[in-house]
Amino acid sequence: MTLKDQLSKLVGEAFVSEGLAAELGAVKPADRPDLAQFQCNGALAAAKAAKKNPREIAEAIKARLSKAAQFSEIMVAGPGFINLKLADDYLAASLEEGGEWKKPAPEKIVIDYGGANVAKPLHVGHLRAAIIGESLKRICRFVGDDVTGDVHLGDWGLQMGQLISELEICQPELAFFEEGAAGPFPSAPPITLADLEEMYPLASAACKEDPARADLARKATKALQAGRPGYRALWRRFVDLSVEAMRKDYDDLGVEFDLWKGEADADPLIPELTQDLSKRGVIEESDGAQIIRVARDDDKKEMPPIIFLNSQGAVGYHATDIATIVDRKRELAPDRILYVVDARQRLHFEQVFRAVDLAGYFPEEKLEHLWFGTMNGKDGKPFKTRAGGTLKLRDFIDMVTEKALERLSENGFAEDFDEKETLDVARKVGVAALKFADLSNPRTSDYIFDLDRFMAFEGKTGPYLLYASVRVRSIVAKVQAANAGEPGPVSIHAPEERDLVLMLLNFGDALREAYQKRMPHILCDYAFQLAQAFSKFYAACRIIDEADAAIRASRLSLAIMVGERLGLLLDLLGLEAPERM
Repeated sequence: MTLKDQLSKLVGEAFVSEGLAAELGAVKPADRPDLAQFQCNGALAAAKAAKKNPREIAEAIKARLSKAAQFSEIMVAGPGFINLKLADDYLAASLEEGGEWKKPAPEKIVIDYGGANVAKPLHVGHLRAAIIGESLKRICRFVGDDVTGDVHLGDWGLQMGQLISELEICQPELAFFEEGAAGPFPSAPPITLADLEEMYPLASAACKEDPARADLARKATKALQAGRPGYRALWRRFVDLSVEAMRKDYDDLGVEFDLWKGEADADPLIPELTQDLSKRGVIEESDGAQIIRVARDDDKKEMPPIIFLNSQGAVGYHATDIATIVDRKRELAPDRILYVVDARQRLHFEQVFRAVDLAGYFPEEKLEHLWFGTMNGKDGKPFKTRAGGTLKLRDFIDMVTEKALERLSENGFAEDFDEKETLDVARKVGVAALKFADLSNPRTSDYIFDLDRFMAFEGKTGPYLLYASVRVRSIVAKVQAANAGEPGPVSIHAPEERDLVLMLLNFGDALREAYQKRMPHILCDYAFQLAQAFSKFYAACRIIDEADAAIRASRLSLAIMVGERLGLLLDLLGLEAPERM
């Protein structure tokens, strides 16, 4: 139970004793922290129903709580605000309970947060889904959910037909294109990853400009989906090439997936689902296509039908996503599925969620589209290279690592490290800078990526948090090396100690809010506030040369707790701190 929950329960019992609802006892952080740590506004809400003056109610609650050991002072202010100042002994004792929050009824959850397309290099447009999804996965696991993270590759759409037809035009002699060939086919890919990444934009442009090329791509897509052996074998080579490169990029970003499934894994379910949806009366024919109508009478906006199969029998993204939900239900039996995908797909997912609910496959309220805003450059437009192109993720990671090396040198860090350790620290600092920059902004907001600002070692940045974490661990190590005693029970002797204890106890509420709102930026704010509270504590409170052994032991305990808490927060955000800086 968090500190706020404990206090709300206690104050709620006082309201019940006055014949009022327990919910009126809910407390919140005080608007005037210089006067008290928490406040309760329930007396104002109760006044009308109780037909009493709110201040009179507040005074009655104060009287009920006056003997409670948890409070050093209770004040009634204004029209009936109840300000609660906590006793130092109670705060210190509460640390023993941890103040964490665990989900009362954990769920089995699938998080879909990759969405990269095969044959295309990962670029900055893939950053937010990966970074936000990874953090949410870690947060969900920490509070008790059983979580599976799935990359859900775009490996089965028209782009595959474009690539196959392009290669067939360029190298028609390849065994993969021999009419009627059933294999075996060469195990080595006929082109390199660089060739594949270069070929995709050429093929895409050709299909846009030439209707004949577009028709070839559509036919190749249909033949691939129908199971033509040579095309299937070539497709597998393309996927393997791409996934190998993706794994390295995601690994450098500190992003891990439990499953590397894609659209192709759901494709075998399409014929079965087409029949089943027809039996259920959910699907209908329209101009040769199979559609699902998802509009409702109370819709305030147009809700177009889903094209499950087009007039040529080709499978669209809606059908693939519906089949994927069915596949996940059969294979993983989740209680809930979360999709971390950008805001442009809001209509798409609303249609899909309605369709699976209509068919009885999965309840709509258990499907969440956690959409996010755009990462923009300083010009306010989507982040690009200086030449105006899309910046590859690999180049972006190299860029932030190089900038981190500059900042480490400017700040006098890593001066006596060898080259290998220096590069390792720079990579961790650089990746922390870009990930924290993303996570520290509300998920649903656009934000400006300013490398110079986000790479600073002061202010609310990733590098500052890494430095704070390393510094706390270093302080603890120095105290222990000086044989200054063992950690002991926490006691409060200075305002900075009180503020730090309170900040440690606020963790559970920050965690719960971040989880329930699916907003990692709440933990970013908390981590920064905790680091600042420790900095003020360490500036004001001696540890090694504190004469009183009990106070010294208490302060060492606080430092250890902060180090552990910062380490946990970095992990929940997907940041990795170096051993030293």
